[in-house]
Amino acid sequence: MKLEQEILINKYGQGLISIDEIVALLQKNNEKDKHNALSEIVNLIIQTKVTEEDIDQAIVESGLKRTYTPSVLLATKGVANHNLQKIIELPEGEQHKVLKLMLALFKIAYKRRFSKEKNHPDKWWYWDLSNQSVIDKIRKLCE
Repeated sequence: MKLEQEILINKYGQGLISIDEIVALLQKNNEKDKHNALSEIVNLIIQTKVTEEDIDQAIVESGLKRTYTPSVLLATKGVANHNLQKIIELPEGEQHKVLKLMLALFKIAYKRRFSKEKNHPDKWWYWDLSNQSVIDKIRKLCE
């Protein structure tokens, strides 16, 4: 995932931008890049230490019905990495729903970690991304 996309996703996690902005950005990608982005989002979800208790809230926050395939799979299979990988492998017609659900799941777990690790010197993704000078610093660090 490109640094700019990762910054945007973490900004979303901090509540600085809307889910619609992320969805619009990622929907511009071709199918291969969309799938790669979903895989990266799953990696971010796992890194944020998502829990089974996050599932119900993620379904609600995603705006998806509980009867939609991605919601059912998440609710019945859980948040283990291999289960999330199965969800992102759903057919193209489900990918918009999958993206919204994965982003909601990420945000819930991210917020919890952010409150514990805000401004950790070795984890730029938990720095204050509302500050442009911080974002400039991140870009320089990652060059």
